[in-house]
This record gives sequence, structure tokens and C-alpha cells, in this order.
Amino acid sequence: MVSYEKHTENFESALLSIDRIAARKLIGGEVKFSSPFEIIEKIIAPALERIGSKWESGEIALAQNYMACKISEEIVESILPAEAPERARNPKIGVATLGDHHLLGKRMVISFLRSLGFKVVDFGTDEPAVLIKKLDEEEIDILLVSILMLNLTLKVKELRALIDSRKLKTKIIAGGAPFQLDPQLYLEIGADAMAINSSDIVKHINGWRCASLPAEEKFL
Repeated sequence: MVSYEKHTENFESALLSIDRIAARKLIGGEVKFSSPFEIIEKIIAPALERIGSKWESGEIALAQNYMACKISEEIVESILPAEAPERARNPKIGVATLGDHHLLGKRMVISFLRSLGFKVVDFGTDEPAVLIKKLDEEEIDILLVSILMLNLTLKVKELRALIDSRKLKTKIIAGGAPFQLDPQLYLEIGADAMAINSSDIVKHINGWRCASLPAEEKFL
């Protein structure tokens, strides 16, 4: 029987030490997992959630959090090929900032999600009129929108109107400073959910994903 807790602690320690070799050995070592997805769900995701919590509480540096995501992303890419059925069950995710040019936070979210096996498309800082075409072309299921300035939340409202007018399936998860100050703001601008951190994002994604699966496939 696999000791997930101990393995997760060791993996977390390797990530915080930015030790790629040790992290890879822990994933591909003596402990045998039933599938790559078991590794992601039972080891990588919990370790990254702990690291994210430590960063938010000021226990570790931003660079440690970012590199932990990058190393995990590299490992997932090596153990979970693009055509893997585990990926096929995941929703297609897009990320945009709608005019804001704060890139580090967006990069961290993208790395975090890719490290869990999600396919993520970076749409940069496109305006709603441009972004809507790309959402349609890429068949995006969930769009993550990060906003720093309150006035830019109106662009989310504009984007929601465009999504509805085109009858797209895309759901919106909004995040950023304005939503932390007013947790109900996302409802006013037409977003489907609000997230404070990467773990919140994953909870929303998994909730929607699980709700859309047949009963026999709901393993999350």
C-alpha cells in the first residue's frame, strides 16, 4: 500500500529545495503507482497546495512557489503524454488578463494547472472583441480572467455578453484584487465563479468537470 502522506512530504521538500533530480526520483522511484493520474492526484497536487498555502502565509518565497510549479509541470509532461485519456477527460482552459499587464501571477497559475495535467491556452491581454473569437476557435471550456484594477472588471461583463450572444459553453472564473475586496463582485459582472488562489480554481474546475461526467467516471 502506497504511503501517500510520506511520499507527498518528501516530494514537497524536494520542490522547495528546487531539486529537480530528487523530485523526479520520488515520482519514478521504488514506489509503484497504478497510473500517472494517481501520481498527480495523490502526490503532486497535494504538495503544490501545501506549497501555495505556505507562500500565502509568508513562510516561503515567491520564487520557491513558482519553481515548484515549473518542476511539477515538467514532471507531468514527462509522465502524461498529450494523447493520454486522463488529459482527454479534462476541460480545455484559457487564461487572460483583459488589459492588465501583470504577468507573473498569470504564469504561476498556468504552470500550476499544467503541472496537474490540464491543457491551458494563454490568451495574453486580448480585448473582449478579439478574445471571443479565440474562445470559439479553441473551444475553450473554462476561461480564467485575472483583474487588478476595478474599472477593468467591466470588460468581464462585456465578455460575458459576447459569450452569451454567441451561445458559447465557456465558463468564466474571475480573480484578482477587486474580487478579494468584494467576494460577490463576480456575480455582478457575469462570471460563473471567483477564485482567490490556484487551489480555488482547481476546486471549481473539478466540480464542473465531475458534474458533467457519467456516474461511472466520477472518480475525483
